[in-house]
Amino acid sequence: MEKVSPDCPYPGCFFCVMKEGNPSKRRASILKFFRELPSQDDDGQVLPISGLWNTAMAHPNDPEFIELGIFECMAALIWKGLKNRRWLSHDQNIYIPYYAAHIIGSYTMNMEEFAESAVHAGVIPPLVELLRGRLTWVEQRVAVRALGHLATYPSTFPTVASHAEILELSIQLAMSSLEIVYSHFYQYFDRRLSYHCDLLTRGMGGVEMESRKAEEWASQLQCWSLQLINCFAFKPEFLPAICKPEFLAKLPGMWGGLVNENSPAGIGLLRTICHHKLGRGPVASCPGLIEALCNIARSSDDWQYMAIDCLLWLLQDPSTCHKVIDKAVPTLIDIAEITNLGDHKKLGDSIVNVLQDCIQLQGTVRSSPSNRSKEQIEELLNSRQRLKWEKNMLKEDLHIKQAAALVVKLEGNSLFSAGNISGAASKYSEALALCPMRSKKERVVLFSNRAQCHLLMQQPLAAISDATRALCLHNPLNRHAKSLWRRAQAYDMLGLAKESLLDAILFINECSQSNDPDLSLRQNKVPDYAERLVKKQMRAAWLFREAAIKHGGVHGEGNSGNIYGHETDDSEWETASESDIGNDGRDEMGDEDDDSEWKNEDERKDKYDKPPMKGKPLYFIARLMLTTAFFISGGCSVMCACLFVGLLNIIVVQTRSMDAMCSLPKTNPEYGRKEQTFINVNWLWFMSCRIFSTS
Repeated sequence: MEKVSPDCPYPGCFFCVMKEGNPSKRRASILKFFRELPSQDDDGQVLPISGLWNTAMAHPNDPEFIELGIFECMAALIWKGLKNRRWLSHDQNIYIPYYAAHIIGSYTMNMEEFAESAVHAGVIPPLVELLRGRLTWVEQRVAVRALGHLATYPSTFPTVASHAEILELSIQLAMSSLEIVYSHFYQYFDRRLSYHCDLLTRGMGGVEMESRKAEEWASQLQCWSLQLINCFAFKPEFLPAICKPEFLAKLPGMWGGLVNENSPAGIGLLRTICHHKLGRGPVASCPGLIEALCNIARSSDDWQYMAIDCLLWLLQDPSTCHKVIDKAVPTLIDIAEITNLGDHKKLGDSIVNVLQDCIQLQGTVRSSPSNRSKEQIEELLNSRQRLKWEKNMLKEDLHIKQAAALVVKLEGNSLFSAGNISGAASKYSEALALCPMRSKKERVVLFSNRAQCHLLMQQPLAAISDATRALCLHNPLNRHAKSLWRRAQAYDMLGLAKESLLDAILFINECSQSNDPDLSLRQNKVPDYAERLVKKQMRAAWLFREAAIKHGGVHGEGNSGNIYGHETDDSEWETASESDIGNDGRDEMGDEDDDSEWKNEDERKDKYDKPPMKGKPLYFIARLMLTTAFFISGGCSVMCACLFVGLLNIIVVQTRSMDAMCSLPKTNPEYGRKEQTFINVNWLWFMSCRIFSTS
């Protein structure tokens, strides 16, 4: 006779069985419970199933219930819900198929032997029926989760693959899952099924919480579908079914979003496809796919390395190299300064080696890159050779080169302040040619400054290139705040919302963690300009954006749950340089070695309207005094000379207000010659320093 708790009215209650102290009796009672539960029609069946769900979530590696037939019980309950709609609609039985599929997925998540038991128990056919959408998207989500776990193991994958419809259903679900969740749940508040709301929020929260959880579950439904497809992609025989152009083209846009950031999603599947020769051909031939991979490779995405792997494998394959080389080369050159990225050690060297091989294989017409690509690769190889030469140079020579770069950079800053953006960009390029390759901090600033110039000249691609180079040179990687902000703006100009959003979020994060008082956010307040850009890009990258455009906006309760359902005009958001200008007029987001800032239109107009300077009297007087003293003293150390150079050029910048007193009319014809004289004197002085230092 089974022992029943005096407070429990149900004989054989599962919770009473679990309290049995005798292990053998307890096991026998649990075994009996699992065998009899599917055939019972009593009320309250959802309670023990809910308890089993909690147990499976908390102890997925516990073998007790596996040995006693829990998989057979759960499979039978799913079949019962599919075939007996009267039973399904009775009491709270509507929850049972969801819980049953979730329990199967939890117990097969970590242990291969549990997965084998589940397959032998016949769980795959009922899970496939749920995957078809025989019930609702909520059950589809847990079914694809369970099937994804079963497909992970070598011993159980063949059984999963024997159901040919699983792959096709997963592909369709990956492409349509967001639209399904939006149109069947998210869009209409008053049509939401109550049991869906309960499962999403566990009885906590209202409409807004339901909407947020629905977005998270929709992302999981898509990502878990991609994970299941990824298991098939490891087998070459399934690649033709996966590599359909309409599916491949959508993969880069399938990402976990901010709510499911731990999933590689579409880029993870693309990496698996590109790992095999049969997959690389369709990827290389898919319109727009290589450009999307390049954007991810030059972004702050956690899965950046996967896009880089795809590009490198495509270049290493002779059959695809000629199709992608001209698109991939600029991106790979921009990130060639990366040292380590996650588990990838010396990634930059790997990139250089692959590009060098592409040049060496140019004898074959099919693999020959364009002249522009050849020039870019040769420039990269020359820079690597230059780095080797610098290792053998005297420190004094390197200091002179560094000081020369500083002089030219300050000239660029002066031109930028005067409104000559193109001239400033040229000066930064000149400074980069002078700056030693090992002076990474200085090169970061120069690339970032030049990126700002490209932004002002409406050249977003060039701005992305320079900002990316600055971020790759910076230590730690992808953490230079100003470059992040500039690249975020450039991506916004190109309409790449996801990439812009990730950079903007990292920019805010870097500012909040910085010890630099100029970079740190005052009182931990997010700058208004950054907040506006993040909101704008979150609307543009909203998970349900395409579905909302297709099916219409959200309806019900004043559209309170439509977080991104409406557009606001944020086209006039400020830049990092426009906001928080201090009383001294300097941008508080600046740093001491990065002087070029993006002022607003009124400030730039004032700069353009300023009359040109007649000359630089203090500068030339100081330069003459220093040079005379240098010759009289018989020469000083090169290091002191370098310091004087920087000091004197800073004097030029700081004394502009004094020079304004002796300015000529705006139509001064001698302005160009005087600027050139300023440059020539710089170089003559450097040469004199060099002669005396070696004499």
